[in-house]
Amino acid sequence: MLILIYFSMRINSIISNKCFDINDHKMKVTLKEIKYAIAVSKHLNFRRASEECNVSISSLSSAIKNLEHKINFEIFERNNKKVIVTSLGREFLFEAKEIILKVKELENLADASSDSLSSNISLGIIPTIGPYLLPIVLPTLKNKYPNTNLKITEAQSHSLIQKIENGEIDMGIIALPYSLDRIVTQVFWAEDFYWISHIENLQHKQSVKSDDLKKEDLMLLEDGHCLKDQVADLCNVNISSTLNMSASSLSTLVELVAGKMGSTLVPELSLEQLVTKNGVLQKAHLDEPSPHRELAFAYRESFKGQKDIQLLKELFYGELSDHFGRGQPL
Repeated sequence: MLILIYFSMRINSIISNKCFDINDHKMKVTLKEIKYAIAVSKHLNFRRASEECNVSISSLSSAIKNLEHKINFEIFERNNKKVIVTSLGREFLFEAKEIILKVKELENLADASSDSLSSNISLGIIPTIGPYLLPIVLPTLKNKYPNTNLKITEAQSHSLIQKIENGEIDMGIIALPYSLDRIVTQVFWAEDFYWISHIENLQHKQSVKSDDLKKEDLMLLEDGHCLKDQVADLCNVNISSTLNMSASSLSTLVELVAGKMGSTLVPELSLEQLVTKNGVLQKAHLDEPSPHRELAFAYRESFKGQKDIQLLKELFYGELSDHFGRGQPL
């Protein structure tokens, strides 16, 4: 009820402050209509917006028309080729996005009195963490908090941070070090990198130094992955001197190593899935100052779901400690 009252007051304030005429004095603009409009503005395409909102194109189009009728101006110009946001539409959408953020904050406040996770959490995660962390933590999370609806989005760090800033997701899991602005982080785990090579490579070592790697055919992830930059900085490797071969995933890199195309570096978290069960690969710890990277929750400074962050942080830490047989200070 509090959320609906706030929403109604905020909409009416926007309308009056912007001098927008209202066709219906009762003006029942809904959150659903607002979310549909934001989705269309994001994609500038009704089909893709309808897919994101999980509704038919006709339903979404009808809702947008109803919204425009209520506020008495067009948010979008439409033709057969493209969708354009009008000048008044840009003003309205700016305020609408602020409303969605505030509604989420109110929902988080409503959940704060509970000892459980919020009923709905949207979590982003980067590709060099998600496939290896989630199988470890999700079974316990689902068992402990069965009433929480967790929506997971996978994206590279720069895209994930943008989604957090825009309020598209509540929080993200990223790898540090990473340059951030206006984003708060809480570290829950730290790990090192391992050099992966084919067993026919004569260097059967327990550990390697960065200087050793300069003599190897090193393959890294493609541009845009923070792991590539973290490895290059840690090892003082000139990226242009690495093999002219890259991949969009760690699993592909490891398969290239198995095919004798070169060697690579992967985080400890991925070893069990990618390396341990592969009989033609060997690993060596990268002997450089630890930790090589930290796993952290990232969220907006204004985010009100601190309780959710803390509960997830404790759960993830506990499951990782049990899995790897070691703990770290939280």
